[in-house]
Amino acid sequence: MQTLETLKRKINSAEDLSSVVRTMKTLAAVSIRQYELAVESLADYFTTIEDGLRILLWNSPTRPVGAGAKPHRAVGAIVFGSDQGMCGQFNEQIANFAIEHKLSEPVTGDAPWSFLAVGARAAGRLADNGYEVDFEIPVPGSSSGITPLVQDLLATIEEWRTRKRLGRILLFYNRRISASSYRPHFYELLPIKPQQFQGLQRRQWPSRTLPMFTIESEVLLSRLVRHYLFVCLFQASAESLAGENASRIASMQAAERNIQDRLAELRSGYNQQRQTAITEELLDVVTGFEALTDEQ
Repeated sequence: MQTLETLKRKINSAEDLSSVVRTMKTLAAVSIRQYELAVESLADYFTTIEDGLRILLWNSPTRPVGAGAKPHRAVGAIVFGSDQGMCGQFNEQIANFAIEHKLSEPVTGDAPWSFLAVGARAAGRLADNGYEVDFEIPVPGSSSGITPLVQDLLATIEEWRTRKRLGRILLFYNRRISASSYRPHFYELLPIKPQQFQGLQRRQWPSRTLPMFTIESEVLLSRLVRHYLFVCLFQASAESLAGENASRIASMQAAERNIQDRLAELRSGYNQQRQTAITEELLDVVTGFEALTDEQ
C-alpha cells in the first residue's frame, strides 16, 4: 500500500504536469493566431497577382503554365508535416492522405511519384510506408520563418522538376477547421491552367480602364507565376502550422482530461488513506484510555 507521502508526491507531480499542459495549450492557441494573421496579410497581395494573371492570360493559349510542350507524367508531392511531437495523428493522417490520393488517381495512378517532405516526422511516416523522400526541409518555429521556408521550397522545386522531369506538383497539408480540429487538404500547384482564372472574369473590375503592361508578356508571366507560387506555398505552410497547433490543442485537451481523472483517483486514495490513518489513531487513543481505566 502506498504511503501518504508517496500519494502526496504523486498529486503534486500531476498538478505540475497539468500546469504544463495548460501552458502548452495557451502557446498553441497564440501560435494559431499568428499563422492566421500571416495568411490574412497576403489576401490583397494574392488578389493583385490573380488579377495580373487574369489580364495577361485573357486571350492566351490554353497551354498550362509550368508544363512543357510535352508534359511529363511524373508527379511531385509536397507533404507538410511537423518536426515536433505531441500533435496526435497529425503526421500519420497527412502522409496516409497523400498515399491514398496517389493510389486513387484514375489517370496518374501508375505514374511515378516523388516526395518532398516539410518536417522530419512527415518524412518518417512516408518512409515507414515504403516511399523514398527526395528532400526533407525543416518546419519553421514561427510565422517569421515561413518566408525563408517558401524561398527554399521554390529553389528546391525548380531543381526537383528538372531532375525528376515532373509534370505536376501537388501540395498535401492539414487545414485547420476549428480551434482543435483539422482536415487533410490537397492543392495542385503546377501546372497552372488558365481555366483556373476564367471564373475571375465575371468579377467586376474596380476601375473603368483595364491595366496595361509594356514588358514582354513571357517575362511578366514568369514573374507573376513565381509570385503566385510563393503565395500558394506560403498559405499552405501557414495553414499546416495552424493545423499542427490545432492538433496539439486537441492532444493537450485529451492529456488534461487524463490528468484530471488521475488526480481525482489519487486524491480519493489519499483522502481514504488519510481517513483510515486518523481512524487508527483514534482507535489507539481509545484503546489506551480503556487500558488505563481498567488498571485503575
